[in-house]
Amino acid sequence: QVQFVESGGGLVQPGGSLRLSCAASGIIFRLYVMGWYRQAPGKQRELVASITSGSSTNYVDSVKGRFTISRDNAKNTAYLQMNSLKPEDTAVYSCHGAQGVTTYWGQGTQVTVSS
Repeated sequence: QVQFVESGGGLVQPGGSLRLSCAASGIIFRLYVMGWYRQAPGKQRELVASITSGSSTNYVDSVKGRFTISRDNAKNTAYLQMNSLKPEDTAVYSCHGAQGVTTYWGQGTQVTVSS
């Protein structure tokens, strides 16, 4: 059974940091492209960051220089380090894994940036 389990979300003040984790099981993790998506209320879901099996990374412009995506293949886990958080980063963050046409999603974790 394939599972993607996110953790690390929560409430943080503007300027603060959070680290999201996505623990995968039931797949050959190292072969998958991993991504973090977010969806804010009333907005479309957007791809925030992705990392290939070779650890090449890509970011949406709004988070460049603030967020870092990484992966630990030994732990079957992907991470999203989020620094200098802004209120507009508030959203449900979901991890996504893809190998060819095979894709999986986590359940999502809420990130709220507010004073």
